[in-house]
Amino acid sequence: MMFESLSERISGVIDKLRGRGKLTEEDVKKALREVRRALLEADVSLSVVKKFISQVREKAIGEELWKSLTPGQLVVKHVKDELVAIMGGEAVPLEMSADPPTVIMMVGLNGAGKTTTAGKLARYLKEREKKKVLLAATDVYRPAAIKQLEVLGEQLDVQVFQMGDKNSPVDIAKAAVAHGEKEDFDIVIVDTAGRLQANEELMKELEDTRDALKPTETLLVLDAMTGQDAVNIA
Repeated sequence: MMFESLSERISGVIDKLRGRGKLTEEDVKKALREVRRALLEADVSLSVVKKFISQVREKAIGEELWKSLTPGQLVVKHVKDELVAIMGGEAVPLEMSADPPTVIMMVGLNGAGKTTTAGKLARYLKEREKKKVLLAATDVYRPAAIKQLEVLGEQLDVQVFQMGDKNSPVDIAKAAVAHGEKEDFDIVIVDTAGRLQANEELMKELEDTRDALKPTETLLVLDAMTGQDAVNIA
């Protein structure tokens, strides 16, 4: 919902500029003030917003703008380019191990969507990348967590490795990777239990799992409503 609201507000500002045959410097400043307000209300870091607005303003309010036949489109382009840069620019592909299986650990807070994301990732890797994927259920704490992953696996036609909820997550994860090696899986996605940083026992368990598996990738799953606290969680 937060991303939808932010997208709608920025789109509204952009729509006002797009197609305009003539823009004044005040028009640009007013539009950027609206974008700034939208970003801050979406809990984007103040330092990030200041840098973004400064860079767009520097590019938008210049000789290039006034010489352009479509100044509105030019401002829209600058806004888009800087938003893409903030989000990381180019997409970075997942790192794959030279010695399969590639192990991917899914981590995050309770209810962040790790299991669902694990399923989506498995589908992408299977259908788009043509990989043989194994899902590993190591969340032995949340009721029906294992069942949820099994249902996803059945829907996706992806094998799910599970040992019930009586074994330790570390042992389950190690057994899953061993199974992946034996059965020639390309990728093992390990779905871990949600946990808070304050829970030292569960954090230690996560560290033990990481040390035992030495995953190629560790993916932090966050709720889109988390805002700036995502930095602290990471």
